[in-house]
Amino acid sequence: MRREPQVYLWDARRAAEAIATFVRGKTFEEFSTDILLRSAVERQFEIVGEALSQLSKNHPEIAAGVPDLPRIVAFRNILIHGYAAIDRAIVWRVAQENLPPLTEILAMLLRGMDDT
Repeated sequence: MRREPQVYLWDARRAAEAIATFVRGKTFEEFSTDILLRSAVERQFEIVGEALSQLSKNHPEIAAGVPDLPRIVAFRNILIHGYAAIDRAIVWRVAQENLPPLTEILAMLLRGMDDT
């Protein structure tokens, strides 16, 4: 059964917001040395990537509104399948720099669906 696109967008947005909450007020050093924090952030990134991957497969016309979607899914794949090679600095940078604009895009897409 195909899920509605809003479900995928909400899943990705909630996970993105969780990451922002987890890292708020933290330094890279704190992130780097706290296995629980790193694990939580990485898990939520996996959810973001999987939700957007499923959105792309089931609703490509909506997924087209997410810039860099293939890179987001590839990041998810690295976190899951390349766990031994995860660079903490890259995860931190993505959380700090790439996540806020993505969260805004997800919110915008959801608002656009409310208008229909």
